[in-house]
Amino acid sequence: MKRKIAKVGIMSRQDYISRTINIAKGMSKRKGEPKIWFESFQSMAQVLSEENRDMLDAIIERRPASILELEEITGRKSSNISRTLKTLARFGIVTLEKEHKNVRPVVNYTDFHIEVSLSGHGAG
Repeated sequence: MKRKIAKVGIMSRQDYISRTINIAKGMSKRKGEPKIWFESFQSMAQVLSEENRDMLDAIIERRPASILELEEITGRKSSNISRTLKTLARFGIVTLEKEHKNVRPVVNYTDFHIEVSLSGHGAG
């Protein structure tokens, strides 16, 4: 897979809401700002944990055609994989493509660059 970078931002929920309102009003929008947002380092660490990064690597390298195949590759239970993939998809890190009766995970990013906002400054 060709390297693809996702810019990740960390901003409090309140600051993110204010930023979203300003964007809707046409008052704020920076080119190149993060596409993926987390409320804290802790929430980012949960989503991009070592176990989840290992799974993402397995998807890139082995290209499983289904969650069952990914279960065989990783040794994780399919229910755990499904829940994790749904979370990763919510953040846009993976895409879940339906093919017949199977769901094929596709990784959208290989690298993450992090931008941190302090009290609404910088990332908005």
